Amino acid sequence: MSPDQLSIGELLTATVPMVRTLNLEYLETTPERAVLALPDQGEYRNHVGGPHAGAMFTLGESASGAVVLAAFGDQFSRAVPLPVTAEIAFKKIALGPVKATATLGRPVAEVVAELDEGKRPEFPVTVAIQREDGAVTGEMTVVWTLRPNS
Repeated sequence: MSPDQLSIGELLTATVPMVRTLNLEYLETTPERAVLALPDQGEYRNHVGGPHAGAMFTLGESASGAVVLAAFGDQFSRAVPLPVTAEIAFKKIALGPVKATATLGRPVAEVVAELDEGKRPEFPVTVAIQREDGAVTGEMTVVWTLRPNS
């Protein structure tokens, strides 16, 4: 199967080793939103029995990257997507499987217009991490840029 025929989840699973290491599951990926799941795995639990903070960070960052790929994949011949900053807040104890929902923070057309003007646009992706009962256990913001190719 060529990269053109792979879904975003399949492509990222095939090309990003950390996604495979944590067994992340891509549940939904659109240009506006991506939803990923982190299964409950004993080897990635912390001292209180929930997913380790590093695993939850990777889940959230991976969800943000999936929405960036879906929104701006057609721009990658002229610009490289890069995370600029990432911030995570842990709100409640996460136990069991968790999922991350990433939402693009600016309209795609607005970001592409800045790229067209020769600028290096930045845009936030917000992420909510939730337990199975729906409680938000973490909130994350990843600011991304599209760095124009030289």
